Amino acid sequence: MSTFKLVLLETSDIHGNILPLLYGTNKKAELGLAKVATLIKQERKRNEHTITIDNGDLIQGTPLTYHYARFQRSQPNPMVAILNDLHYDAGVFGNHEFNYGLEMLNQAVKESRYPWLSANIVNSKTGEPYFGKPYLVKSFPGGPRIGILGLTTKYIPHWEKEEHIRGLRFEDVIVTAKKWVRFLKEEENVDLVVVSYHGGFERDLDTSEPTETLTGENQGYELCMEVEGIDILLTGHQHRQIAGKTINGVLVVQPGCHGLTLGKVTVEFQKSQNGFHVVKKDSELLSVDGIEPDSSVLASIQSYEDEVQKWLDQLIGKIKGDMTVTDPLEIRLKDSALMEFINKVQMHAAGVHVSNTALFDNHSRGIPVDVTMRNVVANYIYPNTLVVLKVTGQIVKDALERSASYFELSDDGTTVVVSKTFTTPKPQHYNYDMWEGIQYELDIRKPIGERVTRLEYNGAKLLPHQELEVVMNNYRAGGGGNYMMYKDCPVVKDIPIDVSELIANYILEHEIIEATVNHNWKVVY
Repeated sequence: MSTFKLVLLETSDIHGNILPLLYGTNKKAELGLAKVATLIKQERKRNEHTITIDNGDLIQGTPLTYHYARFQRSQPNPMVAILNDLHYDAGVFGNHEFNYGLEMLNQAVKESRYPWLSANIVNSKTGEPYFGKPYLVKSFPGGPRIGILGLTTKYIPHWEKEEHIRGLRFEDVIVTAKKWVRFLKEEENVDLVVVSYHGGFERDLDTSEPTETLTGENQGYELCMEVEGIDILLTGHQHRQIAGKTINGVLVVQPGCHGLTLGKVTVEFQKSQNGFHVVKKDSELLSVDGIEPDSSVLASIQSYEDEVQKWLDQLIGKIKGDMTVTDPLEIRLKDSALMEFINKVQMHAAGVHVSNTALFDNHSRGIPVDVTMRNVVANYIYPNTLVVLKVTGQIVKDALERSASYFELSDDGTTVVVSKTFTTPKPQHYNYDMWEGIQYELDIRKPIGERVTRLEYNGAKLLPHQELEVVMNNYRAGGGGNYMMYKDCPVVKDIPIDVSELIANYILEHEIIEATVNHNWKVVY
């Protein structure tokens, strides 16, 4: 009886991070695809039989990928070029793959020397997989047949601009998996079924208790429990680090984000008269801490990097006053010059008097006195555009209540902390909005759903039926972040220019920006 060992390597949610640095500060960091590349090559030297898969959210996320999308499209996509050179076996579509539109995505797919797998993204007219290949079968001489099925969170239409996904339909992950896993087992006669799913888990992996609202955005747990025949589930999207976990016999893995780790699955087979059978499978995450970046990856990216660094260092204006961030929690408790400024830019671009925006993460440092493009993209990190919705006073109140649930009080009632629903399993600081153009107070001593204690417009109480035109980013306007109250609101206008570009243009136009705070809102505790 012979044995066979296979190693599966997974990257996910790289989000354009190649070099081991943070673009906002240009300081070194223990992350990035260049470091991951070193680990991949090491694993291939140690193991004869390997398969390498990227699980999505590859081509968007850093100034380098933004600059490429805006100014360098005539050149090869740098992210795809690196995966080509690393001889990836397959890739899966993440939700952020669609951020720059189908034209750029189709270009990336065309440039790839590996297949992009997508079973549940189908042509809205024919029902056939839109990108061609739902799965890949990988075989080894004298070894087992491995079936790899690609799936993507079906929730994308809730976030993405319609024109970026026109002609596509995102089918249910569970229904799709049942169809194709059975096909792989019965028609392709594979010995191992690997599902690479750009999605995560809405339940605790140990207790099965819900960890977030069960929306269907992250159906990983259901895939393990309801789809017979899956051996290994590669996941992503939530930026969690998961290894060594098994759900209903399915080994699950998730390698975090930004190239912090490489997911590794080791599978051992035995061959008998009836074929190959799995006798052991386990997983681990390989950290890039202390790993030297791969020199060939660094060389391949250098021309792109030179251009983006010149662009980032352009001086575009000055701030009179203080728009920096010293405490990200404090800036979410009361009005600040930074958030007021971004809302002002949005209102200026949209020609309306009410706006909301968010401090996207806790790494934002704000905008210093001498402003460069680096400062802008470090604070506005997503390629969002703007949408103006017609909303009622009741919808505004409902949205504020959703934001107010971001906070909770410590057990002794003296300290404000961030609710675990916004931090676990994935940090969601970007789902707390701050408004300009209305006056409001949130009292977080009160129960969730009853925290809006003041809500006024132009000095008078905002009535439930009263209509306002509000500008917000396209992610929020589509209901992203469980702001479903916006989902059916009439769209007054779209502003199809990236918000970071609007901010930069506003600073260039005005040259000197005065930092102002009108204290139109606060959190009471």
